[in-house]
Amino acid sequence: MDYSTVDEVMKGSSTLARIRKDGERYEILVYSEAALNYKLGLEKDITKVLASTDVFTDFRQGLRASVDKLRKAFGTDDVYKIADLIIRYGDIQIPAELRRKMIEEKRRQIVAFITRNCIDIRTGLPIPALRVEQAMDEVGVSIDPFEDAEIQARRVIEAIKSIVPLKIESMRIAVKIPSRYVGKAYNLVLGIGNVEREEWQKDGSWVGIVTIPAGLHGEFIDKLGKVTEGEAQVKILK
Repeated sequence: MDYSTVDEVMKGSSTLARIRKDGERYEILVYSEAALNYKLGLEKDITKVLASTDVFTDFRQGLRASVDKLRKAFGTDDVYKIADLIIRYGDIQIPAELRRKMIEEKRRQIVAFITRNCIDIRTGLPIPALRVEQAMDEVGVSIDPFEDAEIQARRVIEAIKSIVPLKIESMRIAVKIPSRYVGKAYNLVLGIGNVEREEWQKDGSWVGIVTIPAGLHGEFIDKLGKVTEGEAQVKILK
């Protein structure tokens, strides 16, 4: 997400966050940018989010929720605890243009997860991002701008299987890096894969077994070859 865009669109504005409980609607007035960041986990201080400390059943008519209603619905009349619940589990009204940008960014994250972690069952090869996007369009995938990308990606994988026969796959690779390249190459390995086992040789070289997402196999081999000038040894394990 480009948060400079969020700042530009929402700076200084306020909006409503709302939730429905037991058939009743509850609304709070919040600073748009702060509330969005709070929902995304980027802002931790709820006091910086509220534009008002009142909880409404209908903000536009000025109808405030009674203490009894709040205690029944939320188990408390503490406005900050109530606000936390409303923002985290309810809806925040945000401008249509910003919502579009958020959905586009989340879509990119979902596609990236699939191309990184999945292979085409028929070929054993990674699936191009364009093919994933086309399949998502064909089945009419709906993107939630707030929900975790990986959680949504796993649902998308199930949804597009009938169009693109794919599965999540990882690869185990044995790697040996000559001592003079260990500095750069080791950081590369840690950045892409998960090291299952490693051993430092007497000559300073590094040997390890690495698990990587199948979709990154080609990229991993290519980058490793470049930083070691082709001297790294790589073997795919069964």
